[in-house]
Amino acid sequence: MAEMDLGGQLEGLFHEVGEAHHQAYIETDGADPEWPLWYADYLRERLGALLDASFTKSELVHMLVLVANEQPLVAPGANWARYYAKKFIALYA
Repeated sequence: MAEMDLGGQLEGLFHEVGEAHHQAYIETDGADPEWPLWYADYLRERLGALLDASFTKSELVHMLVLVANEQPLVAPGANWARYYAKKFIALYA
């Protein structure tokens, strides 16, 4: 799979999980201090299939928190889903 195609698929998946999480937490306008746990459950198999990788839930939670803390410092204002996609490609593809 070409990196460009993979990047687009991952970016779409990150948008999808963001929207699904927002819908699941609509009563709190998407606010959830434990969001990495929810995201990890949603993403683990899907990301694994796209990246041909195997993640434990704790590994994925760790990576999500790491990227969430890094992105505003390294690329403030960047498209978050694209940033996550590029980061996961760099680490796992």
